[in-house]
Amino acid sequence: MGLGPLHTITLAQAREKARSCRAGLLEGVDPLDARNKVKVEMALERSKAVTFDHCAEQYIAAHRSSWKTPQHARHWEGSIRNYASPIIGDLPVAAVDTALIVKLLQPIWETKTETASKLRGRIESILDWAAVSHYRSGDNPARWRGHLDHLLADPGRIARVKHYPALPWQEVGEFMAALRKCGGVAARALEFGILTAARSGETRGARWDEVDMDTAVWTVPAARMKAGREHRVPLSTSAMALLEAMPRMEDLIFPGMKKGAGLSNKSMNKLLERMGRGDITVHGFRSTFRDWCAESVGNSFAREICEHALAHSLPDKVEAAYRRGDLIEKRKVLMQIWAEFCNALPKPISVTSI
Repeated sequence: MGLGPLHTITLAQAREKARSCRAGLLEGVDPLDARNKVKVEMALERSKAVTFDHCAEQYIAAHRSSWKTPQHARHWEGSIRNYASPIIGDLPVAAVDTALIVKLLQPIWETKTETASKLRGRIESILDWAAVSHYRSGDNPARWRGHLDHLLADPGRIARVKHYPALPWQEVGEFMAALRKCGGVAARALEFGILTAARSGETRGARWDEVDMDTAVWTVPAARMKAGREHRVPLSTSAMALLEAMPRMEDLIFPGMKKGAGLSNKSMNKLLERMGRGDITVHGFRSTFRDWCAESVGNSFAREICEHALAHSLPDKVEAAYRRGDLIEKRKVLMQIWAEFCNALPKPISVTSI
C-alpha cells in the first residue's frame, strides 16, 4: 500500500501512517478497503450533482454516430423528453430507483406498450452508462428480467405486434395502373420501390451513382441498409424504363422540394391517401411482394432467393456463413417476372347469357 509521494509526505508522516494502518489491521480493518470505500463515497457525493437528463444527453451524444439515421436519435430524445424527464430528469442519477421507474412507465405501459417497452430499454442503457461512469452504483432499476417483469405485465401479452397494412398481391396490377396515372416524384418513387421491393428509406435515398445503367443493377451501400450490408438489386425492364424517364437534376434520383434533400418519409404515404388507399402503407408492399412469391401459382423460386430480394438475412447462421453469394442471377429472373405481374391487369370476368 502506497503512503504518498516522497516530496509530499515526510518520513515521520509515513511512519505514523504505517503505524495507523498496522493498528487497523489488528482491529480487522483492511486499510486498502477502507481507503477505497472513502473514494467510492466521495465519488457518489460528487455524482449527486449529475442529473439523469445530463447522463441521457451524454449517452445519446456518445452513440449518435453509431446509429444509422438521425431519426433514431430523435426517437431517443423524444421518448426521454416526453416520458422520463418530467419524472426523473432533474434528479441525481444516483437517486433513480425502481419505484421511480415504475412510476414513469406505468401510465403508458398498457396504452402505449411498444413506446413504453422501448423507453424502458433506453433508460436501462442510460443507467448502465451512468454506472460505468461512476455516477451511480448498485443494480440497474430499469432491467426487465428478474426485476421489472415481476412488477409490470409482459408487453408481448398486452398488445400483439401490428404488421404494416399491405395490398393483397392479386390487386397489384390494378393498383400500379392507377399509380402510373399519378404525376410527381413521390408517385415515381413509390412505383420504383414496388418494382424493386425496397424499403422506403432505401428508395428515397437512391442516388444516380448507385445505379449501373449498363448492367441494370442498383447497389445500395451498407450505410443505408437496415442490416448494415451492401445490397445489390437487379432492375427489371420496367424499373429501368422508369429511371430512363426521370430527369437528372440532382444526385438523388427522387429529390424532394428542397434542393439537395430527398423526399420526406411521409410523402409516399400521403400519396396513398390522395389515391384513396389510406388503408395500406408503403412498407406493406414488401409484404405484398413476399406473399406473391409464396402464393402465386407457377412461382417456383426458392425461399432464400425471395429472402435475398428483400435483403433479409438467412435465419440459419451456419448456412449463411457458407452461402456468401447474393443469388443475383436468379433474382434477376424473379424481379423481371414480378415486374411483368405488376404490369398485368386482371382479366375481366365474362358473363355468358343462356
